[in-house]
Amino acid sequence: MLRPVLRNGSFHYLSVILILPVPVYNPQVSRFLFTRTGMEPQKGTVVFSTVGRPQYGFDVFSFNLAHPPRQATADHRLTDGISINYNAQFMEDHRTLVFVSERTGYPGIYQIRPGLAKPEPLACVPQSLFHDRPVIKNGRLYFVSAHQQPNQLFASWSAVYSTSLAEKGITRLTPYSMVDYSPAVSQTGKFIAVASYGSRPWAGDFRYLQTEILVFSESNPAKRVLVSERGGWPTWSGDSTIYFHRQSDDGWWSIFRVDLPDSELSGSPNLPVRVTPPGLHCFTPAAFHDGKRIAVATRRRDKKFRHIEIFDVETKTFYPLTELINPSFHHYNPFVSPNSDYLGYHRFRGESAQGESIIRYLEPVSSPIKEMRMLRLNGSFPTFSPAADLIVFNHDFDAKSGLKIVKSDGSKRWTLLKGRTSFYNSWSPTEKHVIYTSIGPIFESVKATVQIARITFDPATLTDGREGIPCDIKILTRDDTGNNAFPSCSPDGKSIVFRSGRSGHKNLYIIDAVNGEINGDIRQLTDGPWIDTMPSWSPKGDLIAFSSNRHNPENVEAFSIYVVNPDGSGLRRIYVAGEEGSNEVDRERINHVCFSNDGEWMLFTANLGGVTAEPVSWPNQFQPYGDLYMVKVDGTGLRRLTLNGYENGTPTWHTGVELDIGRLNLGDRLDLGDKLEGDFEEPLWISCDI
Repeated sequence: MLRPVLRNGSFHYLSVILILPVPVYNPQVSRFLFTRTGMEPQKGTVVFSTVGRPQYGFDVFSFNLAHPPRQATADHRLTDGISINYNAQFMEDHRTLVFVSERTGYPGIYQIRPGLAKPEPLACVPQSLFHDRPVIKNGRLYFVSAHQQPNQLFASWSAVYSTSLAEKGITRLTPYSMVDYSPAVSQTGKFIAVASYGSRPWAGDFRYLQTEILVFSESNPAKRVLVSERGGWPTWSGDSTIYFHRQSDDGWWSIFRVDLPDSELSGSPNLPVRVTPPGLHCFTPAAFHDGKRIAVATRRRDKKFRHIEIFDVETKTFYPLTELINPSFHHYNPFVSPNSDYLGYHRFRGESAQGESIIRYLEPVSSPIKEMRMLRLNGSFPTFSPAADLIVFNHDFDAKSGLKIVKSDGSKRWTLLKGRTSFYNSWSPTEKHVIYTSIGPIFESVKATVQIARITFDPATLTDGREGIPCDIKILTRDDTGNNAFPSCSPDGKSIVFRSGRSGHKNLYIIDAVNGEINGDIRQLTDGPWIDTMPSWSPKGDLIAFSSNRHNPENVEAFSIYVVNPDGSGLRRIYVAGEEGSNEVDRERINHVCFSNDGEWMLFTANLGGVTAEPVSWPNQFQPYGDLYMVKVDGTGLRRLTLNGYENGTPTWHTGVELDIGRLNLGDRLDLGDKLEGDFEEPLWISCDI
């Protein structure tokens, strides 16, 4: 670590050099899944949501810096409009490009160069479900992958690797037990800089990762030199100057600079110096090798969008670029060509651009388990019909879009409850025409009026091609009982368990599935000054799983899985992250629990894998969790199902072998989906009101 020393009235920093073993990657010993037992993989189909991701529609763009942006009619698109494409770097010149694309259902690395008819995948780690920040220098590819699991929970899987483009073999540059993000390679290729989380246990930070800037040489990656105790997203100017971003003490994200003492990394680095002024946010710098300019993504007080600007480090002057071309788009993560004549970035490609212009109802996503299919839904809170031929879900909470029903092959969609706001759904296991939902505003207090509703419709109307489907609505909870939500139907179709705030605390209750509490009985299942929520009834009928902070009621973010018998007996906690009394167990943030069809496994979202990429470089990072996991009901056999930079959640799981959703190739039909509008915002935690 850097240690400040007071000499002659000023602080000087001492660098610590870490010399650690750096292993060569061996695919035979690398595993992707957490497995605490040797059980056979599960089968079936998981349908889940991803916050913001369906709307991104990113492509990589560039323009020639020799022509003033005011005179340019538009920037030039470099990628082909398929899936989302981002985090690019120029290679030899402005015509060759390496970038990340999700066209195969996971973030892979591709290149564009003259003579290629379409982007060409680069050989990285085939079994990895996450790649990021590719850089090619001197015939080698440097990148982030998350295919090797750490030896503990609550730790990121991200590490930096390199591979020769001419030969096989992958070298891990990040020592085992450490976490590295965002590699940058110096002008000659001699040095690599990373934003490193080190070997520290994840502290729970996700808005501003407490990473350090470390530097090592290509010839000796085990000798790691710390050049700044705080910082992320490094970029090189030449071989001796590094720029990076970090949040300053005054709250503004700013760019800092550090100069290395010599070409051998043997001296103490200079103290980092703040480069950009307060009053605006500056992120993700890209340095020009002339040492005079940096390209940065900015967010100003009077602007709604993130834009790319060039900052002259000598005159301290900003020169706007993308706002002059596309003032109403966000622009992300600039990069500069080797000759400093072209500037690139990624942004929403636009509604009228060539390429994919719709968001599919259901999108295949790569799965770490061969027998399990993963489908991303354009919506939230999906649940299967009894025959698994239909899926009901919520499309948009703000637009009062009611309920949507989509065929499980993605070929057709209908609307129920149009013009009303609803969330969290449960299809009756015994009635193909009955759906339970919560009607009212989401994310409200215990006193807000939210009611459990029984929705009945005629399945025959789903074949006539109409968008709006008539239905009957029966409210099952009383008007004066406040916030009632998250219904789950018993497997015999007779009862509903739900969360209610009627007592002043959010606990679980059970009512009759037909008569509700209006003409029937209501029974309180849990009771206490904490939050019990998101219940899920086991297909066997013997258990109800739910999320709760009852182990730490003062922490409204620390949720774990609990199960209870329907009669209220047998309440117990499922210890996913460790044994009772361990230091890690109360860090769990687990939500959206559901069961497999045999009731032996539970699927949920959790924060167990830390943070995969620097959040400030991504849009829509709302929560500090968001990967899918599964575990047996006894807490063993933990497996990870998703691994990316997004928030994944609200899953449903059909494990029955009779389900056939392979009749339609979801990737071949471009007319089955919603219009791609790029409707996403800056992360809510990036505020200009400082």
